[in-house]
Amino acid sequence: MSHLGHRVCPWWMGYFLASPLRKLWQHPHAILAPFVSEGMFVLEPGPGMGFFTLELARLVGPAGRVVAVDMQERMLSSLVRRAARAGLRDRIETRQVSGESLGVADLAGRVDFALAFAMVHEVPDAAHFFDDVATALRPGGKVLLAEPQGHVTPAQFDDTLALAARAGLVLESRPTISASRAALLVRG
Repeated sequence: MSHLGHRVCPWWMGYFLASPLRKLWQHPHAILAPFVSEGMFVLEPGPGMGFFTLELARLVGPAGRVVAVDMQERMLSSLVRRAARAGLRDRIETRQVSGESLGVADLAGRVDFALAFAMVHEVPDAAHFFDDVATALRPGGKVLLAEPQGHVTPAQFDDTLALAARAGLVLESRPTISASRAALLVRG
């Protein structure tokens, strides 16, 4: 059990989370563009229906790659449909996992950037999650961690950052993201 309690977002909430209205307070391009560029290899655990995934795919361009990992088949199938409609399917690989692991051991040392947006509070073992992410990242690779203010208290977010630090992820900055507690972490 994670330090915050395991509570996975129901698949049907994905429709609300992927709503274009969300761009009014959390615009994917504005959030991601400072960290993601052409040709990058990106990992996105817990992508839901792809609210951020599609923008990640645009930013990495045709030479880049996004690996989206989720426990819920319905989230991934919706993401795939949305990516195909946007003409971005060839840049996105989806993986369904059991929840015990991210299933990314084959990516060890290859990932330039990981996005963990409003999902770490849902994983059953946050320490193991950060170990998986740190292993996938190349040295100097970065993680943008954002948790919803309504679900995660400042103390809980500090606990999350401590787990990330134990995995070798160092706090670089605290970007401002609406309705979120956020941190940019770097693998040393």
